[in-house]
Amino acid sequence: QVQLIESGGGLVQVGGSLRLSCAASGGTVGNYVMGWLRQAPGKERQFVTRISWNGGSTYYADSVKGRFTISRDNAKNTVYLQMDSLKPEDTAVYYCAARPRWRGPAMGVPADYDYWGQGTQVTVSS
Repeated sequence: QVQLIESGGGLVQVGGSLRLSCAASGGTVGNYVMGWLRQAPGKERQFVTRISWNGGSTYYADSVKGRFTISRDNAKNTVYLQMDSLKPEDTAVYYCAARPRWRGPAMGVPADYDYWGQGTQVTVSS
């Protein structure tokens, strides 16, 4: 139903910052719990963060807590991921994902999400 397109990835020095964006089409992000997940080469997809449909509730993986911030602008049909104090361990393809509101809160695993973007590469130099 909804199509998600991530942007904003790139190469950054250790300790630097990036801001990722996820633009939705064919639907409105206000109907979904939105999440960011990431996958490093040869590894399973990993939960990073999620935000409720109205932005009132957020949850972060321990590995990014205090460094990453998820936000949403439903009027712009866009979700953001601000990444600060980046570490080499953050290097991965980052995916935007959506879960319909009626399914309730996400549990923080990839199977909780129904729709996925194509991913954007984030590389943090050592």
